[in-house]
Amino acid sequence: MSVIQKSMNPLIDQYLAQGCGRCLLGGTAQCKVHLWPKILQHLRNILLNCGLQEELKWSVPCYTYNKKNTIILAAFKNYCSLSFFNGASLSDPHALLSAPGEHSQSNRLMKFTTIKEVLNLENTIKAYIFEAIDIEKQGKHLKPKKAAELKFPPEWQQVIQKMPALQKAFDALTPGRQRAYLIYFLGAKQSATRFTRIQKFVPHILKGKGMNNA
Repeated sequence: MSVIQKSMNPLIDQYLAQGCGRCLLGGTAQCKVHLWPKILQHLRNILLNCGLQEELKWSVPCYTYNKKNTIILAAFKNYCSLSFFNGASLSDPHALLSAPGEHSQSNRLMKFTTIKEVLNLENTIKAYIFEAIDIEKQGKHLKPKKAAELKFPPEWQQVIQKMPALQKAFDALTPGRQRAYLIYFLGAKQSATRFTRIQKFVPHILKGKGMNNA
């Protein structure tokens, strides 16, 4: 596959130097970005060498193909990763991908903790990236599950017993907004956390808003 290396985006240089800025650790030595500088830079070079466009979205490096979000480069406490937007559609012959959560549908992570891993897998990583690009070219995306296929958490029943109008308001939301809420609620392992998440978005749901609507 012939590609043209894309130029580096100065906003990503700033990210690598300062972090995403979404927490108080941004710009400090404790920022998670500074845990993995060699890995992040090498993965960045690989992504650019594969011809992806480098942008800053959600305060992190996002790599696009024909303006379609394809891969995110991210740093966490225990690893850094390539996050494939449509990773569930990848063949994954080396079993390198994992779902970020129990109810994740399309997104898949490729995790790294040492520069040696990246160097040893460089050709394999490129193969996954090129397959991800082909998926974007062909539009071969897995269809997300409909909200009706997802179960309500038991904590939801507790809330609507005291607030029946909440279920009616939820049913009036678009399928995409319903699905987003359910995936978010179900993504919490602890009952107390699921209950807190539901309570937080009760006002949004009652107003007919999605999770990301102000």
